[in-house]
Amino acid sequence: MAETANHTAQPRVYIETYGCQMNIADSQLVSAVLKRAGYAASSRPELADVILLNTCAIREHAEERVLGRLSDLARLKHARPEVKLGLLGCMAQHNRAALVEKAPYLDVVAGPDAYRRLPELIGRADFDAVVDVRLDRAETYADISPDYEGGVRAYVTAMRGCDRFCAFCVVPYVRGRERSVPLADIIREVRELAAHGVKEIVLLGQTVNAYRFGEADFGALLTMVARVDGIERIRFTSPHPSDMTDSVIDAMASEAKVQPYLHLPVQSGSDRVLAAMDRGYTVAKYLELVARLRSAIPGLALSTDIIVGFHGEEESDFRATLDLMRAVGYDSAFTFKYSVRQHTRAFRLGDSVSDEEKGNRLAEVIALQEETSLMRNRAIIGDEFPVLVEGSARRGIGMLAGKTPQFKTAIFPAAPGITPGATINVRVDSVTAHSLICSLA
Repeated sequence: MAETANHTAQPRVYIETYGCQMNIADSQLVSAVLKRAGYAASSRPELADVILLNTCAIREHAEERVLGRLSDLARLKHARPEVKLGLLGCMAQHNRAALVEKAPYLDVVAGPDAYRRLPELIGRADFDAVVDVRLDRAETYADISPDYEGGVRAYVTAMRGCDRFCAFCVVPYVRGRERSVPLADIIREVRELAAHGVKEIVLLGQTVNAYRFGEADFGALLTMVARVDGIERIRFTSPHPSDMTDSVIDAMASEAKVQPYLHLPVQSGSDRVLAAMDRGYTVAKYLELVARLRSAIPGLALSTDIIVGFHGEEESDFRATLDLMRAVGYDSAFTFKYSVRQHTRAFRLGDSVSDEEKGNRLAEVIALQEETSLMRNRAIIGDEFPVLVEGSARRGIGMLAGKTPQFKTAIFPAAPGITPGATINVRVDSVTAHSLICSLA
């Protein structure tokens, strides 16, 4: 049924999300907080009484995009001055003073630890913006069940914040220090999701494998989640290589529900750059970890993050990154040009690599990864995989899409009885670098 103008006393809120899976989970948390306070969800900003943008501050481009979107939404506020416009999340925490200056039409600016107070903040918003960016080392929102939006996959926050303080990263400054959600609360949320028909759980945290609550480490958490009836698949993101303990590897190897896919950020293949980034490992240690993982977990797929153009990165450092990519053979990679971020430890160093050179290096990294992804996918043509059906494929009439255990996208023909949430066997017939074209096995 189409949403219409609001003629009831119940206010409506529209939430738009930018950035990582943590932000998706946080938007669901915000929705739950506001529903408790009497708000209804709106699917369209022009019909909402409150418009909230949940934002990312990892790269400068993300902030520019959000500011452009705020300008668009300000026109709605100009037409209906009673509408409250708010900015949430990491960008709010990172740059609150400049934001209020650049976007004077904002009514609310709230950081990641202020979501519990949002109904009060919205209620107080009047002529001047209400700003709450206090970090709270005790806040985990463990008592609030996020507003699950449907689908076969759900995100569950296992920990918040980060204690790593990598030189390039703003996360510890905008999300605070590490704190783990109590084990019992995580299991309660997973059980609630299973009761709603969720088949796959993704445990979230900036360094999720650093999880510890009491005597329970992340390996124990994986084992406990695997005991929940109804949940068929478990994934997690993003781990830090230095926290990939024997306990975690053992859980991945022994628990059938924990899928053979791991996102293992490396950032650079140069020991000199890794030390400057303060990543806490060397290339040799990283490759040793990859070997241990592949030995323990048959059929493991690996993805990674790579940053090009960090301060001081020379051509030899960049070539070392390409060498590492070839040595590991990642199934996929998220690649970025280094972006100088205020408040990080590397900010004072500035940029030593031109944007043009960063672009050239990024293009070379992408080309290599495309080649590697295609090669690795071609190697599994003819193999069969169980696929968790997610829904219609983006392209191709009568085609469905889902994920293999290795988190590869499989495209296959629809057939009677195959619905989202079902697990079916498919055979890989052909591939691209990004997807598997399959037939029903």
